[in-house]
Amino acid sequence: MRYLIPIALVLVLVGFLAVGLELDPRKVPSPLVGKPMPAFSLPSLDGSRTIDDAALRGRPLLINYWASWCRPCLEEHPLMMQLSARSDVNIVGINYKDSRADAQRWLARHGNPFSEIAQDVEGVAGLDWGVYGVPETFVIDAAGSIVYKQIGPMTVHDWQTEVAPRLGVRP
Repeated sequence: MRYLIPIALVLVLVGFLAVGLELDPRKVPSPLVGKPMPAFSLPSLDGSRTIDDAALRGRPLLINYWASWCRPCLEEHPLMMQLSARSDVNIVGINYKDSRADAQRWLARHGNPFSEIAQDVEGVAGLDWGVYGVPETFVIDAAGSIVYKQIGPMTVHDWQTEVAPRLGVRP
């Protein structure tokens, strides 16, 4: 009898672990969806000016958190390059916890899909945005509200089924 309680506890913990392993980490809900994008003011990657949330309002856009050290960012990069060639998609990059030189080298090598790039060296703005890691992409409506958060590299399927409809463009 005295062994039943520890055995039951172990079985319950194993059950929780099994359920947890089945969850998709890309489906973590964001409490920011439906709310205005967080206020921020960050230097541009080239250091020539400041980019802030107020300047980005008025048009739908994608805000993509990325870094040169991020392997999954490289996976989604060809899709970002394709999307940047479209006239109906505006992608703003926020370089996350990265050095200016590394980010600029990475863009020179792989191409620049961003209409603007802000640099969040310390990751402070990323905390306000609820960034878990990179890449993460936020769909922002013309009023400046977050309508969707894509965790991890965006795939063509993600673009067609989740992102493009929320951005209001054809896939």
